[in-house]
Amino acid sequence: MSEDSDPTNVLSVLDDGHARAILAAASTEPMSASELTETCDASKATVYRRIDDLTDHGLLEESIDVSADGNHHRVYRTTFRELTLDLEDGEFTTAVECESEDVADRFTRMWEGL
Repeated sequence: MSEDSDPTNVLSVLDDGHARAILAAASTEPMSASELTETCDASKATVYRRIDDLTDHGLLEESIDVSADGNHHRVYRTTFRELTLDLEDGEFTTAVECESEDVADRFTRMWEGL
């Protein structure tokens, strides 16, 4: 999760059905915005807005996918793993857990895709 992200703002983003559909779809494999548009049955404008919101909060990560023919395009991978909401002594606390792919993992994934 981005250091600037407030867990309550993350809850607001996750309240949106399209955002949750994008996270679910991109959790199985990195997907382009076009693939997410088709998979999530949403307009391109909606998908791009939700991608912006999700990447701003560190819940979705963008990378470049290079295909064998030399073309490349942006793909998105879900980093969101867990949301915890606790109530203790009359106060709610939240925690969001995300995983970040390091450079070596990203290079390996890119290499395997070639």
